[in-house]
Amino acid sequence: MVTKVRLAAMITAGLVLACLAALLHVYIFYMESIAWTSSKTRAVFGISEAEAAATREMAFNQGFYNLFLAIVAVVGVVLYAIGQHAAGSALVFAGIGSMLAAALVLFLSSPEKRGAAIKQGTVPLLGVVALAIGLLI
Repeated sequence: MVTKVRLAAMITAGLVLACLAALLHVYIFYMESIAWTSSKTRAVFGISEAEAAATREMAFNQGFYNLFLAIVAVVGVVLYAIGQHAAGSALVFAGIGSMLAAALVLFLSSPEKRGAAIKQGTVPLLGVVALAIGLLI
């Protein structure tokens, strides 16, 4: 029999994982929107200086998508923590679910970037699973 304590632990794990996923996406925002043309960021994304210059505006915009997903997830965690469980869990699922979906798109569309997709999607996946188990069982 599943106890309330175990379910609360799964919810807590899901919320912690959502925060970790948000932190990762804030870092991705930094790389894409602030440090896109730096040598370190170019090495992470495997692009040349010319490619970085040519895609700077696109990366700047994409970085903000990552930031907004992080904000949605963190606002959801905060709402859940202050007792607004329905709104909080909905926002957490929207934030980390979108992160997971984006990682899946990257995985399926760019075979050479599957490693990055797995890194980007693992924590959101674990967060979705943990939160769903905690809330639905």
